[in-house]
Amino acid sequence: MKRGKGMKFVGDSRVTADKQKFIPKDYSEYPGRTEAFWPNYLLKEWLVGAVFLVGFLCLTIAHPAPLEKMADPTDTSYLPLPDWYFLFLYQLLKYKFASAEFFVLGAIVIPGLAFGALFLAPFLDRGEERRPHKRPIATGLMLLAFVAVFWLTYEAAAHVDWEEKAENNQPEWPDDQVAIDIDESDPAFALYEENSCLNCHGGDLSGGAAAPSLIGIDLDAEEIKDIAVNGIGEMPADQFQGSDEELDQLAEFIVSVNEQAEAEE
Repeated sequence: MKRGKGMKFVGDSRVTADKQKFIPKDYSEYPGRTEAFWPNYLLKEWLVGAVFLVGFLCLTIAHPAPLEKMADPTDTSYLPLPDWYFLFLYQLLKYKFASAEFFVLGAIVIPGLAFGALFLAPFLDRGEERRPHKRPIATGLMLLAFVAVFWLTYEAAAHVDWEEKAENNQPEWPDDQVAIDIDESDPAFALYEENSCLNCHGGDLSGGAAAPSLIGIDLDAEEIKDIAVNGIGEMPADQFQGSDEELDQLAEFIVSVNEQAEAEE
């Protein structure tokens, strides 16, 4: 029989193949600490992130975000502000080169380039160095982003009187409010709206940041008419533009609303 003919190879599954245990790559040729990314380095990153996350959660529980009053579309003096982590974008849109006809540049192009640069930083700088001064592209982009966000946030927050804003926007709990059914079909309500009373005092006469509430006032019809014509405090004179009969009708309307509020209390 010739060599190789008729020879059969039989495999036995009971024989285990020699397998080497997981051995981290030798990082001695790289500067810095020599350790494997998985699981050594990544586990440390997760632990640090968990500590910051728990700290942030404890902070939100100890100092919860304050509530504001219910949204009033008729309150033209209300200054809407984004959350603190978007204040830098809010400030960016105040500059001439990023607002008005250049709104697209400030709202889409500049933020898109900024976040795109941060996203591409690991791909633009693929060096093996781990020291910041040896990676100028990635370090420069991160420092530029940090300084820009910090400065824009500071500029946006510095021009807001936070104590006054919180005072003017305190929440009104349902238990403390009296539900008043305003008859908007009443001709007097049309006078209330036409003379810009609604813009300051609100559709339900509950007032706002620009004007006090007209509910719960201890004034009669004559006093209300005098204020509507001559003004009071920050309210200028000649706010009412109409006939004497319409002025009487408006004053009686406000008095009737207050009488309804007293009856429901």
